Amino acid sequence: MQTNDSANITLSGDGVSDDYQLRAYLRVSGELVSFVEEEVLPDAGISAAAFWKGLAVLASRFTPRNRELLQQREELQEAIDNWHRRNPESGCGAPESFLREIGYLVDEPAPFIIGTQKVDAEIAEISGPQLVVPVLNARFLLNAINARWGSLYDALYGTDALDGEIVSSTGYDTRRGAQVITRAKAFLDDAVPLAEGSWAEWTGGQLQLANPDQLLGTIGDNVILGNNGLHIEIVIDSSHPIGKTDPAGIADIRLEAAISTIVDLEDSVAAIDAADKIVAYRNWLGAIRGDLEARFSKGGETVTRTANQDRSYIDESGVIRNLRARSLLLVRNVGHLMTTPAVLLPDGEECHEGILDAVVTMAIAMHDLKRIGPLRNSLRGSIYVVKPKMHGPEECAFSNDLFDAVEDLLGLARNTVKIGVMDEERRTSANLAACIHAVKDRVFFINTGFLDRTGDEIHTSMLAGPMMRKGDIKHAEWIAAYEDRNVQIGLACGFAGKAQIGKGMWAAPDRMHAMLAEKAGHPASGASTAWVPSPTAAVLHAIHYHLCNVAERQRERSTETLVPLGKLLTVPLAENTRWSADEITEELHNNAQGILGYMVRWIDQGIGCSKVPDIHDISLMEDRATLRISSQHITNWLVHGVVDRFAIDAALHEMAAKVDAQNAGDPSYRPIMACPKGSIALAAARELIITGACQPSGYTEPVLHHARARAKQQAG
Repeated sequence: MQTNDSANITLSGDGVSDDYQLRAYLRVSGELVSFVEEEVLPDAGISAAAFWKGLAVLASRFTPRNRELLQQREELQEAIDNWHRRNPESGCGAPESFLREIGYLVDEPAPFIIGTQKVDAEIAEISGPQLVVPVLNARFLLNAINARWGSLYDALYGTDALDGEIVSSTGYDTRRGAQVITRAKAFLDDAVPLAEGSWAEWTGGQLQLANPDQLLGTIGDNVILGNNGLHIEIVIDSSHPIGKTDPAGIADIRLEAAISTIVDLEDSVAAIDAADKIVAYRNWLGAIRGDLEARFSKGGETVTRTANQDRSYIDESGVIRNLRARSLLLVRNVGHLMTTPAVLLPDGEECHEGILDAVVTMAIAMHDLKRIGPLRNSLRGSIYVVKPKMHGPEECAFSNDLFDAVEDLLGLARNTVKIGVMDEERRTSANLAACIHAVKDRVFFINTGFLDRTGDEIHTSMLAGPMMRKGDIKHAEWIAAYEDRNVQIGLACGFAGKAQIGKGMWAAPDRMHAMLAEKAGHPASGASTAWVPSPTAAVLHAIHYHLCNVAERQRERSTETLVPLGKLLTVPLAENTRWSADEITEELHNNAQGILGYMVRWIDQGIGCSKVPDIHDISLMEDRATLRISSQHITNWLVHGVVDRFAIDAALHEMAAKVDAQNAGDPSYRPIMACPKGSIALAAARELIITGACQPSGYTEPVLHHARARAKQQAG
């Protein structure tokens, strides 16, 4: 074996050649070597030799354990499948006693309180919306970073939030504008009421609030108010077109909105090789340093977007106070499953992508800790890593040990790196307290997510019987137990005032009226954050945190009795499977259309998350989690004979035509039905469904990555 660190090696796989350089017995993509050694390490204060040696040691130490954990997933799944094969008429999932016997369920830890320290206020103290943004799109990333503040007037005017309708006028609609102002001032009456009268009657001058402590200070003529830990800015400008018509000169009401943002390297991106990973890492570097830029054309002009600078206001005592202008950034690494060709191990196998992500994203975050860039992210000196798709406490312990090792490599104090545990797999939900205990001194976040969690629910009990129709699963018994137990366990472990308890995404970005009606339930549940699909949605969802004091709700819920585990383990099997032919076709078409609509963009265009029209032409935010549940649902019905392969093929071809029609206006779209050699996306969709019972945990990544590689190769 060559030992020269600068040795170049040319390898080929799947017909794609790449130049690799030998670094501490690892074969590393030349592009990745250049990026790490030229852009990351110098300012991070780490030598290249120490970095690559450290990565090699970590890979050697953790790869066998990673593989063992993945094998354990398969063995547990096979044991559950065999139970169902032996008990075909059970009509339920594998019983709790059996799950304990095979080690799927573990003993509950003794009561404990998490020990996480040096957590920023955005995580520990402030309840508010959270964005998830694909790291590959710099423009979207900057939009999310700057979504800490947003105009309530714009959010109400430009969406259907008021009455379910979007304004159709091309110019300013004065009637609509009056409705917006009335609604916004009614919000102020609820959140920061005046001592006398209403905000609609306020004509300016001395501001007297019912609670004087809510008047925080001023920025020029603008007024800064506070409520439930959030800021509100009353923009006073009598020369503004809106302000000059207002009795107090109010031109806008701006709300503190997206308190935190997850910069996503996982479900919302299509990153399959070294080139993709470098784009992701470089954007994360620019975001965490604060010097990321995005240039784009708008209105015939080139626009350069950058991160907002913090502002200052003068408080009531005359003291200058800082006002944060950017969302606190968290980074979501990939899970334990996938490997990456960006780094090859001494045995020629690919490095586990989660190991590489941990080392590189944390090294990049050193730029924030060392205050290299122009802007600060964490004021408490912490790095926040969200870790998805972990199955049970052993996998959480693996991540904890990996993070320990990366901290040692980078010279960081223990638990500088915080971990967010996504409660999106059944074995994690069922052992949530033990999972939290495994990371108890660095955990900063738990959350729930219907889509991935349901995908795993279906896959785990694939052989139990036909599942309910997908829409009905949302109302199944286990869902309510899942949502309640997540909050109850988090509170019992001491999350209040220390860490986030989160809820999942509102997936319909154009339906803000419905979101305002429904998503109020998230802060009311005691969750301190919830995902929203856009900066505009963050402004509107912020209203809910003004009208509900989450800290009080958490105190109320902390006395509840934990929902029994048995309710969580109830499998959403259909009680009556005598669906009509029309009902079966409707369900099949709905799933097939969603699968194709997402996969064709992921595979052909490398778009990991976007607004995808559903079968009724309603735009929904789609990512790999939506793909997982839809594909697993068809697989389940195929396994139990509700549908057959002929019906699946017919549905895919029929929906391919619909998806082509829905994307006809996109000049970069490649129609599925027009591919002379057959559509890679269509073939991959069929593979994902037909082999769904054999895909690891029902995940979509293996099929997607292989298909995307073929599409990139085909495109040259």
